[in-house]
Order: sequence, then C-alpha cells, then structure tokens
Amino acid sequence: MCKELYENSSIAKEVFQEVDEALNQKLSNIIFEGPTEELTLTANTQPALMVCSIALLRVLEKEFGKKLPEFCHYVAGHSLGEFTALTAAHAISLSDCARILRIRGQAMQDAVPVGQGAMFALLGANVAIAQEIAEYANKSGSCQVANDNSHEQQVLSGDVAGIDEAIRIASEKGYKAIKLNVSAPFHSILMKPAQEKLRAVLESTKISTPNVSVIANVSADVLQYQNIIENLVQQVTSRVRWTESMLKLKDLGVTDFVEIGPGKVYTNLLKRIDASLNGLAINDKETIDQFLQSGIVTN
Repeated sequence: MCKELYENSSIAKEVFQEVDEALNQKLSNIIFEGPTEELTLTANTQPALMVCSIALLRVLEKEFGKKLPEFCHYVAGHSLGEFTALTAAHAISLSDCARILRIRGQAMQDAVPVGQGAMFALLGANVAIAQEIAEYANKSGSCQVANDNSHEQQVLSGDVAGIDEAIRIASEKGYKAIKLNVSAPFHSILMKPAQEKLRAVLESTKISTPNVSVIANVSADVLQYQNIIENLVQQVTSRVRWTESMLKLKDLGVTDFVEIGPGKVYTNLLKRIDASLNGLAINDKETIDQFLQSGIVTN
C-alpha cells in the first residue's frame, strides 16, 4: 500500500516516518514488504490504513495548493476510518492517532479469544432484514448488525454460535451469506472490554475542535466536539451506520464524495446507496491527478 507514493514524495515519506517514530516500530516496512500475516494483525492494520490515507491527503493538499477545509465541507470514515477523518480534520494529531489505533486494535483483539467470535457479510438484504435475522439468531448466541454498508450489504457480528445460526437463517431465507476471515467480532457487544482501554487513552490525548465537520458512525450525524470521546468509545460496540451517514451528507447538500485511502470499497458502496451521488477514489499519484483534473472543486 502506498509504496510508490512513499518513494516519490517527501511529504508522504514524512507522514510514514512520523508514525514509525510514534509507534517506535518500522510500520512502514510491514506495510510495504509484509509479511502479510503481520500486517493483518488488527493492531498493525488499523494504524497502517490510517497512515496511508493521511499520506495521500497530505500529497493531495500539496498538489492542489489548498488545505482540506478550503475544498471539503464534511469528512467521514468507516470504523477506524473515523479516527482518520478526525486526524484529517486536525482534531487528533497524526502521532496521537497512530498510538490510539495501536491501543484500540490491540484492545479489540484481546477482548475475545481467537476462535470465539465471528462475522459474516449478508448480501441482498437491507438493515431491517439483517436486524430481524440477528434477533432470531440471538436465541442461539450473540449476534448483532455491525455494519450497514449499503441497502444490499450488511455485516453481522457476534459469537460463533450466534453467527452460525444467523448464516443458517439467512441462507434459509434465500440470502447470500459470506463468513469473513476476521480476528475478532468487531462492532459487537463482545468488544465491550476494549472500551475502557480506549477511553483511557482518549482522555489522556489532546483533542481539538475539528476544522471540518465530521459525520459520526454511531449517530450518522454531525459530531459535536464535546461528544468526540464518548462517540469513539461507543463506536467499538455499535453499528457503523454507513448508509445513513452517506444519506445524511446528501441531505446536507453534498453531491461529490472523495474516498482517500487504499482501494475503492466505499466509492463502490456509494453508488449502491444512491446512484445520483458522485464518487472518486484516490489511492495513488495517478488518482490524485485525476481528482485535480476532474473539476469537482472549482474554487
């Protein structure tokens, strides 16, 4: 991820070096060279995705000659991406965000022993159907809707018994269910032990008023400064209300969405949420140039 950007941009290199120093670890080496099994440890994955996104943003700002508040009205991020959004909006410093995500990732990993939790993607179903399946599955174990990603893509999370039952029910109803290769049941009540560890580090961190409005996962609404810590703590065990968040932005008058970070998952989801919305994914120098030439921002 972002290796070419790192090698060709001093701005990007500074971002990666700052995170390496904050974590006292050459995370950049793991990002660029692996091994994959080390990168996919959630304690590494979370800061890794964040640093790639911020590096891309910083390069974009330099190439554009404008800072984020000059061309962006709102930011949002999916799960750990909300921390990236707060960093992009200068509510949390880059170094602090890296340290927070390392603790968040480790705390979430430690919350449930490996093999006891599970998640699956439910395709072709809206959130109401997913909620109904989760309620039935709860009779066999723990199960809840973890991510409402679009009108036709949900993710459910819980213990193995609950998730296996939910998959059975979903299949019986004719929906496609894909078990996910994850290390823990994220965004479920089983993550509760991670909340206090996250709260402790957030309360010891300097948090500023965002210079760009942030749409929160938990509320699908504009996040108020005084609620930032509680929101991030609650997010650990709560549903990521992504569909509602995107529709809230539409209600606020947003028509153009730019995804900054590896891949283009959320740009693809955007079209499934509302085909009238415009999305562009920025994940390398070439797509930065596409953004600058797109005319999305004209002033």
